[in-house]
Amino acid sequence: MNAVPSPHDLASQLVHDAVLAMPGLKELGELFEASGFEIAIVGGPVRDILLKREIHDLDFTTNATPEQIISVVEPWADTVWDVGIEFGTVGVRKGDFFAEITTYRSEAYDSDSRKPQVTFGTLLIDDLERRDFTINSMAVRLPSGEFVDPFGGVTDLVKKVIRTPRAAELSFSDDPLRMMRAARFASQLEFTPVADVVIAATDMASRISIVSAERVRDELSKLLLGAKPRLGLEILEGTKISDVILPELPALQLEIDEHHRHKDVYEHSLIVLEQAIDLERSHQPVLEPDLVLRLAALLHDIGKPKTRRFESGGGVSFHHHEVVGAKQARKRLVALRYSNEIIDDVCKLIELHLRFHGYGDGQWTDAAVRRYVRDAGDQLARLHKLTRADCTTRNQRRAMMLAATYDDLEERIAVLQEQEELNSIRPALNGNEIMEILGVKPSRDVGLAYDYLLNARLDEGPMDRERAIELLKAWWATRP
Repeated sequence: MNAVPSPHDLASQLVHDAVLAMPGLKELGELFEASGFEIAIVGGPVRDILLKREIHDLDFTTNATPEQIISVVEPWADTVWDVGIEFGTVGVRKGDFFAEITTYRSEAYDSDSRKPQVTFGTLLIDDLERRDFTINSMAVRLPSGEFVDPFGGVTDLVKKVIRTPRAAELSFSDDPLRMMRAARFASQLEFTPVADVVIAATDMASRISIVSAERVRDELSKLLLGAKPRLGLEILEGTKISDVILPELPALQLEIDEHHRHKDVYEHSLIVLEQAIDLERSHQPVLEPDLVLRLAALLHDIGKPKTRRFESGGGVSFHHHEVVGAKQARKRLVALRYSNEIIDDVCKLIELHLRFHGYGDGQWTDAAVRRYVRDAGDQLARLHKLTRADCTTRNQRRAMMLAATYDDLEERIAVLQEQEELNSIRPALNGNEIMEILGVKPSRDVGLAYDYLLNARLDEGPMDRERAIELLKAWWATRP
């Protein structure tokens, strides 16, 4: 009777076949072997082969020093460059084959340093032991295709757990960003960190402050773009890492939703994030995982703690929290080194996310609809999704009514878009024409006149040149 193959045996055969089928890998392995060096594919690509996920880049590691890597590949490659030679990495291209090859290494932070100290090693197992998690501490030797898994990465993949190859405290001391990576992999893979990882991250949460804002930002973005961001965010909150990198979020747990629909505004924000993610693909236009929308959904209510007011009769209000929240979001996203474009888009969505709620109280005029579209600008599609996601009522009748009301608004926008080209609303007169008609030179008055005509266009809808001139002259006659 044939024995049932173990998970390790199955994994070994799978990665062996997959790796040796990839163009250029066997040739690269033979090149290093002939020069007396080891080389292996390592880390995320090996994990993703086993999970049958798409592989974007291959990571190679070797016992050759950076200078020796260059001497091995220069006669063979079309191009060689020292992409990060101080960190042991050399870039190589031959035809369509591209690789970054790194010397076995370890990284460690001093207690107050933002830059890691890099040391080179000579053994593959030492390189693997220094990596973040067991699921990333697997390798495939080249050219043989031998699978190397000294720390039980395959077992942890089967169990769907996140565990460090050595003591979590040592791993996180080497690189505190690994604490955030645990949360990120929970979001991306829907895996669960083991207790030792959570305990160590909780004890060492303050150490994340020594990591550069750019690296923190990148991890947060990857977490938010994962399949289940809530899982990662709950880890950041539970370990108190979010107190350091995004303190506005845990602060929401102190606030009670004004409608008493949720335990706290923090819970509401996570639900809005999940609903926004569902709407990325279920509501037109379809969006790929959208960082701007997800950041806006997560942060849309962070102005509530500062604007909370207790009303007579036991109620709670958060007047103008959207304006305050947009300012807070801008400050936090600047600190995290997000691009100006992302910051502006997120803050616009936060500031506008309540605008719709006046629509159901009384029929909006066409002028109000035009202003809604104009103010949203190129964020209109995202604003539609965010506003819909912000409905978290458990009252099904009310939820259906809000959805129908927003359907009506979108239909009116579509009609006006077709009739008036709302995306490019502008007055019938430009600045030069305004100056010619009024007989003035460039000045603040020209801008005021343009704004007046724009508002008239929003109020009245499309108008011809004669009507615009009539309004302009009437307005100018009232000026001091």
